[in-house]
Amino acid sequence: MDNMSYPNSMTLTLMVPKDSKSNRHIYFTCFLFLYLLILSINIRLVVVIIMEKALHLPMFIFLCYLCVNGVFGASGFYPKMLSDLIFDSYVISSHMCALQTYVIYSSLLCEFTILTVMSYDRYVAICRPLDYNSKLTKITCVRLIILSWIVPNCFVISGVLLSNLKPFCKNHIDKLYCDNWSIVKLSCVSSLVNNVYGYIVAVIFVNCAVCIIVSYIKLIAACKTSLENRRKFWQTCLPHIFALINFTFAMLFDIMYSRYGANDIPESLRNFLALELVIVPPVFNPLIYGLNVNAVRKKVFTSCITTKENVSES
Repeated sequence: MDNMSYPNSMTLTLMVPKDSKSNRHIYFTCFLFLYLLILSINIRLVVVIIMEKALHLPMFIFLCYLCVNGVFGASGFYPKMLSDLIFDSYVISSHMCALQTYVIYSSLLCEFTILTVMSYDRYVAICRPLDYNSKLTKITCVRLIILSWIVPNCFVISGVLLSNLKPFCKNHIDKLYCDNWSIVKLSCVSSLVNNVYGYIVAVIFVNCAVCIIVSYIKLIAACKTSLENRRKFWQTCLPHIFALINFTFAMLFDIMYSRYGANDIPESLRNFLALELVIVPPVFNPLIYGLNVNAVRKKVFTSCITTKENVSES
């Protein structure tokens, strides 16, 4: 126990990317491109939804929140990674590590809850269209968004506090960024409480997944009886299914890496599993919705053309 330290006095080291000395500039360029891409496509989609009154509908309000949440989560990883590559220094204070864990994982759990809300929105729109305007008013949408933000944040804050109140016997995180389970593994004491808490959170969010599955079973049943419902399903539900599958696989990759990652797994695969979560959802969610939902696609392309024309005229 001589090497035991409390988090408030710790400086932690992160995994150093393979061949970082020789490929540092390449890594920096790739991560900078990805971050700028995430910012540009998500912010553009948000601006289009805000500016176009025709898109002031519950589905697009939820999509707007999904994009903002994606930018928030990406900002917990990319600035730190870019800084590490510039200064060739892969260290982080325990407080900043806790903050990074909070930002990334609150964003991920918020994404899951907002996808659950979006599945409810599609269920009401297709299965109970006459009740849609009365059930999903603007006030209801705001309440659902607030609820989908508060609940995940409470869980993440509690989890981060549980992990950081324990003494540490190690100071190396075998990952490119901080995550809760990696912090737990630094502890000198039993992780039983963290495990139990993690399983409780998992059960709660599995129930969210069950709600999504049930809603889509009912949606598919409703689509069999109506051509109009089938059209709505393919236009608005298909992007949601793609986003959900994309997010689920990203989460599974992260859980596999965090819980079961080991030195016998090739480093390139370990890095891929770690980065899957911070690259795929924030990049593909706006692309999936922007390309598959006609109303969004038309407005985004129109705004792009208008911007180019204004630039050429000036």
